[in-house]
Amino acid sequence: MTAEKLKAIWKSEEDCAFIKGWDFSHIKGRYEEENRLPWDYEAIIRSTLKDEMKLLDYDTGGGEFLLSLQHPYENTSATEGYPPNVALCKERLLPLGIDLRECKDAAHIPFDDGSFDIIINRHGDFYPPEIRRLLRSGGLFITQQVGSDNDRELVEMVLPGAEKPIPHENLREQRTRFTDIGFEILQED
Repeated sequence: MTAEKLKAIWKSEEDCAFIKGWDFSHIKGRYEEENRLPWDYEAIIRSTLKDEMKLLDYDTGGGEFLLSLQHPYENTSATEGYPPNVALCKERLLPLGIDLRECKDAAHIPFDDGSFDIIINRHGDFYPPEIRRLLRSGGLFITQQVGSDNDRELVEMVLPGAEKPIPHENLREQRTRFTDIGFEILQED
């Protein structure tokens, strides 16, 4: 396939893509990597989350996933730092009574100590000491992160020898960051 043909396909995809918040429905059925994971992020959260729990979704995107959980709004909080998503969340989340706070710094999340029973973070940045500060005793942090080797085969095909942009995003190193400050790891994959 020629470079011009690839550019035409790319432009066609760009024209049809609806990317607002964290809505990637335009690739539904065409990108299946997440379906091959050895865990189910949503199922793990649902098996743990109880209506009375105070929930924080840090880096919520457009709030789509958070809203899909149907957690009682009065017990639901969210942060977002990307300005277009902040505006979208103000439209979507605030009218429901969800406590939304703009936040771009994972080390300074604008909530009081011990505010949450559970903090979820699908792909956002995180700072373990701040998560520890925000969690109540016995609280849980559930995350599904993009690692340094995600889509590495594709990257190598397109950009052979490219450096890993997030070289320390791997389970071994991140696990240590949490256990070093007293977290107990209940599940890891």
